[in-house]
Amino acid sequence: MLTPEIKNALQKSVLCWLATCSSDGMPNVSPKELFLAYDDTTVLVANIASPQTEKNLLENANACLSFVDIWTQKGFQLKGKIIISRKGTAEYKAYEAPLQKITQGKFPIRSIFVMSVESAKPIVAPSYWLFPDTTEAQQIENAKQTYLNQIER
Repeated sequence: MLTPEIKNALQKSVLCWLATCSSDGMPNVSPKELFLAYDDTTVLVANIASPQTEKNLLENANACLSFVDIWTQKGFQLKGKIIISRKGTAEYKAYEAPLQKITQGKFPIRSIFVMSVESAKPIVAPSYWLFPDTTEAQQIENAKQTYLNQIER
């Protein structure tokens, strides 16, 4: 399920967005900055400060996680079910170890969202299909110009 391409893209991403939905259908999406591919079917997301996400997951385990390289404007959307791993369990210690390697203990991890990935599909900026000759190099240059223009404002 998590191909080497997806794992590589996930590892290079700075942020991901985790979308959840409460039992009454109210959606929520929030950025997460501590996440990784744990194995070929599992993504771990640290719960640093996400009370609404946790509440929603307790009501409805279905979730969507997406991440995009801001320069190439390509990424992936992953869907699956999430369980919440809590401190004091053997699983938690196993899940926490690779996350702590990334943060070196600088982030307080309240719990860990463990996503069993059921589907994955690419996310690609519309310019790639609107203008089929668009290269990644061109897309990167366009993104740089956009960000520079924002800074200059």
